[in-house]
Amino acid sequence: EWFLAVHTDPRLRIRRGSLTALPYDGQTFDAVICTEVIEHIPDDRAAVRELARVLKPGGTAAILELSTPPNPAFRAAYQFYSNSVLSKVGALISGSKDAYTYLPESVRKFPIASVLAGEFREAGFAEVKYELLTFGIVALHIARKP
Repeated sequence: EWFLAVHTDPRLRIRRGSLTALPYDGQTFDAVICTEVIEHIPDDRAAVRELARVLKPGGTAAILELSTPPNPAFRAAYQFYSNSVLSKVGALISGSKDAYTYLPESVRKFPIASVLAGEFREAGFAEVKYELLTFGIVALHIARKP
């Protein structure tokens, strides 16, 4: 588990740590942006709660995560691609036979977009919405802390 904190302060410090226990006081940030991070956290609910903790009131979380395509035919084609093609191409390009083999399992375990949106609501976020992109392979979640 890791995160990278970036802000415009000239005293910028890059910190490494767990997304479920950020080393910041509550209500520190105006916005949090993550891409394909929460799917790697064993407890996605804890990560979402932690994002809510560090956001200031009125702050926004923008999260881009892999999702499960809702169309059954496209989902089957994407699963075939992920399981059979992507790992082989990743191995060819990277030189590692294990490259991208984690991806299908990661997507399978991760909640679908509507469930993740519910986790944002449970954590106290308001104005929670998501948009499915690339036929539902990824979802952009936007949520505001009241």
